[in-house]
Amino acid sequence: MKEAKDMLRIVGIIFLGLFIVVVVVPLVFAAAGIAFVAAIKLAVLLIKVAVTLAVVYLVLAGVRALIK
Repeated sequence: MKEAKDMLRIVGIIFLGLFIVVVVVPLVFAAAGIAFVAAIKLAVLLIKVAVTLAVVYLVLAGVRALIK
């Protein structure tokens, strides 16, 4: 179970890094006036994906806690 926990932690860190890069870059471009509407739509979409991933992670953590 320790390997699975470590793997989930690494995957979570990777997703967090990707989320930060993909959200911050369009927002920086939007601040510069490049593709403002597209950047906002992309950022909103990525926030929705992040929230979905967070909910799935919480459900999995809850199930794991119930199993223990």
